[in-house]
Amino acid sequence: MTDPHQPGTPSGTSERDIERRAALAESLGKEVWPADRDALIAKAQEGPAPDRVLSDLQRLPAGQRFENVQQVAEALGLGTEQQRF
Repeated sequence: MTDPHQPGTPSGTSERDIERRAALAESLGKEVWPADRDALIAKAQEGPAPDRVLSDLQRLPAGQRFENVQQVAEALGLGTEQQRF
C-alpha cells in the first residue's frame, strides 16, 4: 500500500522521465537484455517504436552494454528512483 501523503512520482524523477522510461521498456521488451546500443535500436525498429524512443536510443554511447531499462534511462540522463520498494 502506498502512503497517500507521499508524492506519486519518486524523488529524482519527473512524470516525463517515467513516461519516457515506460515507452523504452514497452518498445524493447524483456528478451533483448543484455544488449548494446545497436541491438536496442534494432529491437525497437522491429516494433516499430515511437520516434522519441528511437531518438533516445541513438543517443546512447556506442560499445556500452546495458543490462536493463534502468541502465538505459541512467545513460540517457533520465531521472531514476534511488529507492526501490
